[in-house]
Amino acid sequence: MASELVCFVMSGGVGSRLWPLSREDNPKQFHDLSGDGSMLAKTVRRLKARPDNQTPIYLIASERHADRVISDIASLGLNGGKPIFEPVGRNTAAAVAIATLQTISEHGSDALVLVVPSDHEISTDAQFWETVESGVPAAESGSIIVFGIKPTHPETGYGYIEVAATDDRVAAVSRFVEKPNAETARKYVSSGRFYWNAGIFLFRADTMRRAFLDLQPDIWETADRAHKTARTDLSGICLPQGFYSAVPSTSIDYAIMEHARDIAMVTASFRWNDLGSWQSLLEASPTDGNGNVVMGDIVAMDCDSSYLRSQGRLLTVIGMKGVAVVATPDAVFVAPVSHSQNVKKVVEQLEKSGRLETKYTPSGDRVIINGSWRKRVEHWLFNETLPLWSTVGVDDMNGGFHEALGFDTRPLGKPKRMRTMARQIYAFAVAKERGWAGPADKLIDHGIDFIAKHGRTTRGGWVRTLNVNGSVADPAEDAYDHSCVLLALCHAHRCGHREALRLAQETFHFIDAHLEDDRLNGFLETSGSNGMRFSNPHMHMLEAFLAWHGVTGDRTYLRRAARVVDLFRCHFFDQESWTVGENFDVDWLPLPGEKGLSTEPGHHFEWASLLIDFAQKSGQKDLASYARKLYSSAIASGLNRATGLAYAAVSRQGIPIDRLSRSWPQCEAIKAAIALDGIGGPDLKPEIEARVARLFQWHIDPAPLGLWIDRIDERGRSQATEVPASIFYHLVTALMQYLDKTEGQIESFPMPSVVLGKSVAARALG
Repeated sequence: MASELVCFVMSGGVGSRLWPLSREDNPKQFHDLSGDGSMLAKTVRRLKARPDNQTPIYLIASERHADRVISDIASLGLNGGKPIFEPVGRNTAAAVAIATLQTISEHGSDALVLVVPSDHEISTDAQFWETVESGVPAAESGSIIVFGIKPTHPETGYGYIEVAATDDRVAAVSRFVEKPNAETARKYVSSGRFYWNAGIFLFRADTMRRAFLDLQPDIWETADRAHKTARTDLSGICLPQGFYSAVPSTSIDYAIMEHARDIAMVTASFRWNDLGSWQSLLEASPTDGNGNVVMGDIVAMDCDSSYLRSQGRLLTVIGMKGVAVVATPDAVFVAPVSHSQNVKKVVEQLEKSGRLETKYTPSGDRVIINGSWRKRVEHWLFNETLPLWSTVGVDDMNGGFHEALGFDTRPLGKPKRMRTMARQIYAFAVAKERGWAGPADKLIDHGIDFIAKHGRTTRGGWVRTLNVNGSVADPAEDAYDHSCVLLALCHAHRCGHREALRLAQETFHFIDAHLEDDRLNGFLETSGSNGMRFSNPHMHMLEAFLAWHGVTGDRTYLRRAARVVDLFRCHFFDQESWTVGENFDVDWLPLPGEKGLSTEPGHHFEWASLLIDFAQKSGQKDLASYARKLYSSAIASGLNRATGLAYAAVSRQGIPIDRLSRSWPQCEAIKAAIALDGIGGPDLKPEIEARVARLFQWHIDPAPLGLWIDRIDERGRSQATEVPASIFYHLVTALMQYLDKTEGQIESFPMPSVVLGKSVAARALG
């Protein structure tokens, strides 16, 4: 009778040695490398092939890939098992601990546990299970079983297992050896005592529990806490980020296998390949008569023993022997097959400069015209939205501008925030600077007269909120609002407003006297506050300082900007995840829990464009890499793949926290792509067009003329009940920059396949 067995598939790796195909947002386990389904799906099918077909199967995968995991296995079933989602990767020791805990809680401590990777090529299901079953008696007796592959050649990309004897199917393990150099690998193969480590483990649950408690109690205890507080829903088991992040990150080999007693190796009867390099794919894939693997639209002449793969575009190769040539829509990798392991060095180099191509996978090619959205953008700005907001958006009775309109364009009578009043002034000033023939001067005067009359505090600052009639609703002097006022006054001054410079000077004086942080660099959130700190007001101060430097040329403003950039470098930016923190304590340490882990893709885009602006004005060219990293992490980890829109908030590991998509982050994505395209590196003009397309498809075209849908849920459905005026400034500046960027540019280029329907595409091209 078959022993009770519980299977776990580890599916959390990235597979960077298969770049440019495998990337952080689309690792190799989700790729169909041999034409018969993804590596993950093939692994699940292999586990289901056990003769009784009753073995429960669990998947341990990244929560950021949850949708992909579920879609890959939807038609397969897991025999009562389910996915277990990690909010952050903690390496294989944590995964094995979770597998053991899950087995003990659901199936008992004497159940056997089989842990397998999700991305290996194994010859036949029958041989796989015959090998596993041969290790069952030893596992039941308390041994931890590993599986060794008899090496066929010296291989530097695999770990090795040394055994004391080679004539037993189940042999005692002498030691584990990490990836050796070429000379050492040759010695291992010739000795006959070394086997490739397949990374597959079989053990009783209570055996592994004892090993963790004896050798790594910290890993066991922290994993146990995370497992006990996990949330279970229809998608699977979701481990809590706060507790799971505390699990020490190390491999199961280092944590347990190199130190545990009674480890035995079963020699595999199946052929095995970990598909960890282009060379291994060449060895494992069907070849043509010349020994080439050819996948995609390829013309190969006089080539042999080469791996040739192309996605979407024609690839022609002549006279190449023993090479790997892999072309994706945005990158091409070429190397001798024997050196293809070194692609990791390429990835490391790209990551240092923040290249998008290491994290994000574009989907397909589409040829469009650069600047194809100009006609639609111009019409919407100058014939629809500016005429609307310069009339019905203006409160002629009480002064200032309406905070929000309904979809029937009627004012909603909401209190007027200072930041919104300032942003409307700014937007009309920018429109004038870009050639709008409307009454910009009158609107600028109208807005400044209103805030100057009703919004000043006795100390020379600005209140946070006014009632509709201009009376003060909230007198707090907020740093965010002051940054918006400075930005508005800067462009009003540029447009010739007579009082803008004086008001700005008074505002700077107030900030220096009352909002400066005397203890640390930066600004207080409000005058006298000593609570939480936020990065976002500082970003908008940076925006204002750069604007004043741009208008006046005075380097005093650039020095102010440099202080904010220093805060960004030292406190806001996380080097490991390429993210900007939002919420901090008074010492600029991230807040505990979800608040400290939350990031906003929209703010990443804003920071990216501002850092490039500062870099160009200050000469600090290294900031370009920060900007690329911010843009890369936001695109790779912050987008809803169903709509292509940025989420409102995600964790530092790219797990959605707020799945809503608002209109302003899509505008900031356009600005960031424009800024990055202007400093060299990858051609982002296709991305710019794609971002404008998404903005119109989801936020602008479904709304009445001149308005927009501000809030969209994860399925693309409108959740908007009003049109907030504060978004007007984002839309005007982003689309004006798009017009500037594409003026006089007509060229065709390949574009990532986005979400254009026929009617929208036709309008864009028409």
